Amino acid sequence: MSSATGTSSSSKEKADRGNDKWAESATDSEAEEKITRKFSSASLCSTDGGEDVDDDDDDDDDDKTPGLLGPQLALKDQLEKDKDDESLRKWKEQLLAGVDLSEVGENPDPEVKILSLTISSPDRLDLVLPIPFVSNSKGFVFALKDGSRYRLKFSFTVSNNIVLGLRYTNTVWKTGVRVEKTKKMLGTFSPQREPYTYELEEETTPSGIFARGSYSAKTKFVDDDGKCYLDINYYFEIRKDWPAS
Repeated sequence: MSSATGTSSSSKEKADRGNDKWAESATDSEAEEKITRKFSSASLCSTDGGEDVDDDDDDDDDDKTPGLLGPQLALKDQLEKDKDDESLRKWKEQLLAGVDLSEVGENPDPEVKILSLTISSPDRLDLVLPIPFVSNSKGFVFALKDGSRYRLKFSFTVSNNIVLGLRYTNTVWKTGVRVEKTKKMLGTFSPQREPYTYELEEETTPSGIFARGSYSAKTKFVDDDGKCYLDINYYFEIRKDWPAS
């Protein structure tokens, strides 16, 4: 299994900043507020935003401006076309090392399938969540203990062609107010049979009574061409204690 790992970043200062940011949306009447939760919905660039919130994912300049345009030819045709460009040929040969070209299709468009999300926390068994997510009876996909350290790890496959500039965006809301937005450039990946894994930096959940409760989230995977491979909305919970295993 191929892997790409983010740089660890864990500190008390970061945790304190996270607590302040996530708790800003809490109010004294929060306990009385009712939030309607749905089962998670996944699609190829869904327009369903789940909770009625101010989703400004598409308002940012870096989401609108395309980067290096991806392949417009089938992979075999690209290699033939680039054979006289030594630097480009060497770059692609290095990127495609180990790829069986006889198994690569004629489709010029890369295909990325996000398989699962894994949540890892010290002294806890890894929680593996296949995609699309399945919510529990309360409408939550998962629950985390407040003030706990955790990492997210994604598993995905790439087929047909090279995917350029695959990036991950995750936006979190509490009671309709955006409290967190994470953007991560994952990189460029060649097609292969085995899944890739990508592990994000360690994070710490906010702590305190105002940080607990229901959160809605939206996760997207998009490449440099603006092609969306996953757009999923779901709910999770931050609790005083870990849920029973």
